[in-house]
Amino acid sequence: MSAPLTLHGYYRSSASFRVRIALNLKGLAYRTAPHHLRRGEQNSPDYRRINPQGLVPALEIDGQTFTQSLAILEYLDETRPQPPLLPKDSAGRARVRALAQLIACDVHPIDNLRVLNYLRGPLGQPDAAVAGWYNHWIAEGFRALEAALSTSGETGRFCHGDAVSLADICLVPQVINARTYALDLSPFPTLKRIADAALSLPAFERALPANQEDAE
Repeated sequence: MSAPLTLHGYYRSSASFRVRIALNLKGLAYRTAPHHLRRGEQNSPDYRRINPQGLVPALEIDGQTFTQSLAILEYLDETRPQPPLLPKDSAGRARVRALAQLIACDVHPIDNLRVLNYLRGPLGQPDAAVAGWYNHWIAEGFRALEAALSTSGETGRFCHGDAVSLADICLVPQVINARTYALDLSPFPTLKRIADAALSLPAFERALPANQEDAE
């Protein structure tokens, strides 16, 4: 019997959310090891030995530990290929990766908790300014993503056709974050439609932050 999978994460972490969705889609059972980011538990020596960067998620699988959510998602797709998270054709894979990276590489990193804490702490910004920063950068990314999706014939029920892909896995956590910060999503009808379609699937619903064992 193979060793159980262990997902080190935090219920509100968008990157952990992505990996939960993929594990659910692929029907993989896993154990959760929560690390409360707001309490600094990710900086403990024990966790730093697992991930020297002190970030979540980290996935223990196949006798190894992987970090960075996009790398984890691609590993899962290569080793557990059903259902696939990337299209079969090279152009389709490039499109899906670009959509996913727009969120995971350009929007999320400047809106994550350590950035917001730096704005509040050393830079002394009030909560209203931090919320404004957060929503500004999500809206900037969403404008580009909405344009890319709404004008492409490749867009279907989901970001790429009618099957869930890496792009949807990145989109949904960012939409949930936007709703948490009360960002008006009406200018982004395609994103909202796709996110709602994804959230109707059990794999996405079970991965929601509110449904995690460490949720508060």
